[in-house]
Amino acid sequence: MFNKVLIAEDLDTISVGVIQALNEISVAEIHHSKYCDDAFLKIKKALDDNVPYDLLISDLSFKPDHRDNRLTSGEELIEAVKKVQPDIKTVVFSIEDKSFRIKSLFKNQGINAYVSKGRDSIPELKKAIQRIYNNKEIELTSEIEYALRDKSLFEIESYDITLLKSLAKGFTLDDISTEFKDSGIIPNGSSSLEKRINKLKIYFKASNNVHLIAITKDLGLV
Repeated sequence: MFNKVLIAEDLDTISVGVIQALNEISVAEIHHSKYCDDAFLKIKKALDDNVPYDLLISDLSFKPDHRDNRLTSGEELIEAVKKVQPDIKTVVFSIEDKSFRIKSLFKNQGINAYVSKGRDSIPELKKAIQRIYNNKEIELTSEIEYALRDKSLFEIESYDITLLKSLAKGFTLDDISTEFKDSGIIPNGSSSLEKRINKLKIYFKASNNVHLIAITKDLGLV
């Protein structure tokens, strides 16, 4: 079984249940963080100390409070962690049920399993962890299987999500173009960005950029 596991979860009641589940499947060392920034620092320190984590279990939503955090969601945490430790196994444990968001997690963040919080979620979480450890294919719930099979979702790429997030921050086309150029994201010309935004508006049947952001927020994309 995995030797060292980190849980990123801001609710103590959930964390207690996950810790108990990990104890029941004989995980030797279990750590917990309530903030994504803290979880990322634990991952980095473990790497520096040559005692890396084997598995990260993360929620998606973290309630904001008085702290100013750089990483504010499970997606951002997983993306940051994968850059410093690409081979770490990752499980998302969340109440989120939007198919676009779940598909993005598998396709763009490269997660190993997604477990929905609910009545039987702890047994499902234990089963998913054991199957990952044994390098077996994860058995998905019917909703998640549908999300991954739905061919219409393949049109939405990580590029589109990055673009939508920049729009949601209020950036202009010139701002986004500069940001994409600095990050090496292509295409990054203003005309290319405008064409992509228009394509997204048609795809989501949005009348304008504000409507587009509202729709994609409801779908959990941004």
